[in-house]
Amino acid sequence: MRQVVMHAPGDVRVEDREDPRIIEPTDAIIRLSATCICGSDLWPYRGAEPVDHQVMGHEYVGVVEEIGSDVRTVKVGDFVVGSFWASDNTCEICRAGYQAYCTHRVLMGTLGTQSELARIPLADGTLVATPGMPEPDLIPSLMAASDVLGTGWFAAVAAQAGPGKTVAVVGDGAVGLLGILAAQQLGAERIIAFSRHADRQALAREFGATDIVEERGDAGVARVKELTDGLGAHSVIEAVGTQEAMMQAIHSARPGGHVGFVGVSHDVAIPGDELFMAGVHLHGGPAPVRQYLPELIQLIWDRKIEPGKVFDLTLPLERAAEGYRAMDERTATKVLLTL
Repeated sequence: MRQVVMHAPGDVRVEDREDPRIIEPTDAIIRLSATCICGSDLWPYRGAEPVDHQVMGHEYVGVVEEIGSDVRTVKVGDFVVGSFWASDNTCEICRAGYQAYCTHRVLMGTLGTQSELARIPLADGTLVATPGMPEPDLIPSLMAASDVLGTGWFAAVAAQAGPGKTVAVVGDGAVGLLGILAAQQLGAERIIAFSRHADRQALAREFGATDIVEERGDAGVARVKELTDGLGAHSVIEAVGTQEAMMQAIHSARPGGHVGFVGVSHDVAIPGDELFMAGVHLHGGPAPVRQYLPELIQLIWDRKIEPGKVFDLTLPLERAAEGYRAMDERTATKVLLTL
């Protein structure tokens, strides 16, 4: 099969690799219909994380080709969506709704899903079949459910977005934009998007943003306070993962407010005195996407939401290196790879 391999920072290649096979009786093999490049894939691409001949990708949708002897909930021929964490969905942590911390979890990025085929461990707990074979135009949105939509949804839930709430969203990448969509679906009254990019501002408004703030840092915080009678937002989504973004999120929240953080943290350290005096709730980390997949798939299937709009560049898998460059140079928000 063909698979994306990052040899070193900035060096992405598509290579012939051995086809995956069933190893455990709980495995499934899927033939991917689409995959994509994640913002978190840019950390090693830019040299912020070590990388050496690493298979890439953790988002996937496709058709089941083979199942292990213990797989019961999906069958050959099913079109499936899976989370970027494989989970058994039966352990005590999973049953509490935190499948990203499953006691048997497997990070799909270690197996790589920017490929023609993929082995999915713990298939019963990881994969969710769609009601039927989707129309082609639904595939980008189902693809988004595998990570960025589920992650944005978790961020909005962690921030307790809902009716009567003002939500501020730090980060206008795919996760931030879909955090806006999630907040809107959860009934938020007002959604403030931090963004300096006209195309992303337009999509933010389409997804439900009521206000756009172009300032960042202290100036951005001041603008949110100005828009909220000096109080700050009830709910804040942090979808970047940098020190500036985290502090901007905490300072944008009102006392008693909630911050949902899902940006992959890099060198983030919260000063204890600032956290102590902020009086906010913090909740986040890797999103338990599997918890939300049935609901999100149904919303997409019923055409009530279209998260696939975050994909503004579509390329064949063979041109993956071009997709990485486009996201690195910010000429694309998120790249869909077709097979």
